[in-house]
Amino acid sequence: MRPEAPITDVRTAAYVIPTDAPESDGTIEWSSTGMVCVWIEAGGETGFGYSYAAPAAAQLVDGVLAEAVKGRTALDIPAIGAAMDTAVRNVGRPGIAAMAISAVDIALWDLKARLLGLPVADLLGRARPDIAAYGSGGFTSYDDETLCRQLSAWAAEGLFAVKMKVGREPARDRARVEAARAAIGDSCELFVDANGAHTPKTALAQGAAFADQGVTWFEEPVTSDDLDGLRTVREQGPPGMTIAAGEYGYSAWYFRRMLEAQAVDVLQADATRCGGFSGFKQADALTAAHHLPLSAHCAPSLHVHACCAARNAVHLEWFHDHCRIERMLLDGAPLTHGGRAAPPDAAGLGLTLKESDAAPYEV
Repeated sequence: MRPEAPITDVRTAAYVIPTDAPESDGTIEWSSTGMVCVWIEAGGETGFGYSYAAPAAAQLVDGVLAEAVKGRTALDIPAIGAAMDTAVRNVGRPGIAAMAISAVDIALWDLKARLLGLPVADLLGRARPDIAAYGSGGFTSYDDETLCRQLSAWAAEGLFAVKMKVGREPARDRARVEAARAAIGDSCELFVDANGAHTPKTALAQGAAFADQGVTWFEEPVTSDDLDGLRTVREQGPPGMTIAAGEYGYSAWYFRRMLEAQAVDVLQADATRCGGFSGFKQADALTAAHHLPLSAHCAPSLHVHACCAARNAVHLEWFHDHCRIERMLLDGAPLTHGGRAAPPDAAGLGLTLKESDAAPYEV
């Protein structure tokens, strides 16, 4: 029987967690990570969701989205999603609004799964029991010793690939990539991520040099706003080197334009930005329509559910910052075993915020 579950309450909290060391990539530097959490109550259960976003996203949930959500039946997630999209019409859907909607959507899926006594992966509909993970960090702010120590540790754990940041100092990157390859050996794949730092010509030159070290993945070699540039690098880059982008996609329209432009070999999607699990499902459908793989960006404790339910998903990103935060602040955060991650065997996401541990970071 369908449970009666009108939503009675929506609450938020925002946290800013310092990084464990200075971090940078090809285009920006940062020293903290924002995390916005949402709790939604209905039918005697509480759903939990979050996004890695600025605290302003919590204000948007409290001030705009909560009114669109309250009183609606928690099981009707598509109807609630449509109501949230309408509510932010004059705010602007991309950016902060999309991240706020994502956190609410994830909390709704957690709530619905709890009401039905299922893991979120089962509620979404499983395509596989677990998913491959690749280690991700290798910030441009690291010295070579730190870089190699981090990447080699992931390789030793059995992750099939590791990813490092490039693009801040192109002339130095070739030596950094060479050092990383020596540290991880030949049995682990090496990925690089420029975060849009290069022009197409520079990206092609760097890609050719990286190919000599067996690099198989070049993420955002140019800005994702330059779809023609991405396509140029994809078409003219080294054979066998995957070009990936999509992490800044806030809607299905963004993903559709990128795929129709033939700009990537693998589409990346981030459920904390693209509309939660509902948006991630749309990204999966679009990759299926274009016969391309899907990879999850960051937030591994969330994406382990989304990827196990996405037919076209091939792996998720075991991102240093988010893994550290999720182990610090979330009971139930998954671990990898043999290079793969599986959702917790519990109702919902299987996650609970350790509020006392999170309290020092609340803003």
